[in-house]
Parts: sequence; C-alpha cells; structure tokens
Amino acid sequence: MKMLINVPESVVADALRGLAAAHPELAVDVENRVIVRRDAPVAGQVGLVSGGGSGHEPLHGGFVGPGMLSAACPGEVFTSPVPDQMLRAAAAVDSGAGVLFIVKNYTGDVLNFDMAAEMAEDEGIQVAKVLVNDDVAVTDSLYTAGRRGTGATLFVEKIAGAAAAEGMPLERVQAIARQVNESSRSFGIALSACSTPAKGSPTFDLPPGELELGIGIHGEPGRERRAMMTSGEIAEAAVEAVVEDLQPRNPVLVLVNGMGATPLLELYGFNAEVHRVLAQRGVPVARVLVGNYVTSLDMAGASLTLCQVDEELLRLYDAPVKTPGLRWGV
Repeated sequence: MKMLINVPESVVADALRGLAAAHPELAVDVENRVIVRRDAPVAGQVGLVSGGGSGHEPLHGGFVGPGMLSAACPGEVFTSPVPDQMLRAAAAVDSGAGVLFIVKNYTGDVLNFDMAAEMAEDEGIQVAKVLVNDDVAVTDSLYTAGRRGTGATLFVEKIAGAAAAEGMPLERVQAIARQVNESSRSFGIALSACSTPAKGSPTFDLPPGELELGIGIHGEPGRERRAMMTSGEIAEAAVEAVVEDLQPRNPVLVLVNGMGATPLLELYGFNAEVHRVLAQRGVPVARVLVGNYVTSLDMAGASLTLCQVDEELLRLYDAPVKTPGLRWGV
C-alpha cells in the first residue's frame, strides 16, 4: 500500500508536528504525546481529557479547544496511550475544579485511564470518569469486554465540553456525559479493510463483492458479512440496529461518519437514505453532522450514531465550539 509517510516508526510524531504547525492555538508536546489547549487551565472550569490510539483522526486531538476537550493523549496507531500521558494532561488542565476522563470502552484505554486516575488523585487532582460504550453491533470484541466506544464519543466530548465551559461542577459535567452516552447508539459498516503503517497491507480480508456489517473502528469483526448492498439497504440495516436498541422517544442528533476513505459524495447520499428510513420510523431529527470524525485510517465505509436529546442536551450541543475538527458559533 502507498502511504504519505516517512517511516512507520515516526508516523504519530510526524503527525503531531504537523498538527502543531497548523494549529498554534494548541500546545503540542510531541515527545510526551500530549495535546493541550494553550490557554489551559481555564479558571473555574472542569478540565476534559480524552485519548486513545492514533488512526482515528480528528478524534481526539482534533477536538481539543474551547467548548470541547481541554487535552488529548494520542497513543501509537490503534494502541492505548499510557498513564503517564494522561497524568501529564490532567495536571496541565486542572484549574482546581477537577478533571473528567472520557474513556472509550477498549481494554487498554480503560486500564490505563484507571491507573492514571489513581496517580492523579495521589497528586491532589480530583478525577471523575465516563465510559463510552455506544456500539450496538457486538457485545464483546477483540479489544473489549462489553460494547465498544465509537461515534458517540464525539457527542460526549462536545456536550460535556459545553457544560464545562459554562462552569458546571465536576459531578454535573460527569452526569451529563453519562446521559449522552446512555442516550447514544452506533453501528458501523466496512466496505474495505484499513491498512496500518506498520503492516503496510490490509488488516483483514474482505473480498471485493462483500461488506461487513457492525465493524469496529480497529477492523474488529462485526455481526456478519453480506454481498454488497445499495446505500439504501445499508441505511435500513444500520437504522434498524440502532433504533431497535435505542428506542428513541425524543428527537435525535444524527452523525453520519466516514471511516476515512469514503468521499463526501457517498456520505451525503447515505445520509439521505438514513433520513428516509428515520422518517419512515417516525424518528424526528434535531441536528445532523456528516463527515470524517471518528475514522479508521483508510477504511472505506461509514458509521451511524444517533443520540436522543432533551432541551438541555440540545442547547449544550449547539453551544459554540472552536477546535481543529469541529467549529461553530464562533
């Protein structure tokens, strides 16, 4: 596979140097792998820290900034960051109001963030945590015990970030983050496998005439493989899986997320089909986001995330945000 890199060993460091050059409003520590708002800590505000393996950009580093994350910790490709990164990030953003760790449900992330929380508490930093586990496709996978954390991470980080920006206390920010996670469900579809820089070839075999329903963001197996389907058929399968599990009673936020290699032309067409199926099911749509936000390197495919919202969650979602990967209201 052809890749726009130097060598696999430096791909994350090179990307962080490029992020720093493009976004001087961020303090990017390339050596220690920590990305922080340059104005952190913000007096009176809860600090939000997340992170995970690289390869899912703009998640998480692209969501650092006012109205969203205070800091992010990138690991190696598809590999959890280490506790020292998380502790360094927590110390950098703690204003005395405490720090919320937003953790996707992957075993390495969970263990390392738990260890970092204990280390932070030892240093006098109050830490709370929220676990994101929105994927309805499978219960357990190669990387998880329980459901995987995927597209809802964006909604958790955005809405909790707005709550923190309003000066809400740590316990309230944590409760809102948990509410968002509990109100969200996701389902992913792969049309091709991704290729990691270290391997240089597809991570699994997916024949040209097939797709995988319920794929994970690291290429973990999904529910089943089928012969290639139309966009409308895929939308019907994805919406059914999400709505049957979520059973939404309120309007929903819709995230039609590209996995990295699917062009916007296809994503917008898929979005049209998602809206058709939601309308048939009587599910009202409050807001829509279409694009590459929680990716899997160069995987072709998409994921659908729905988050049912009340008035407060919708207000916090609409609040201003200014990050490299998400920006409105400023």
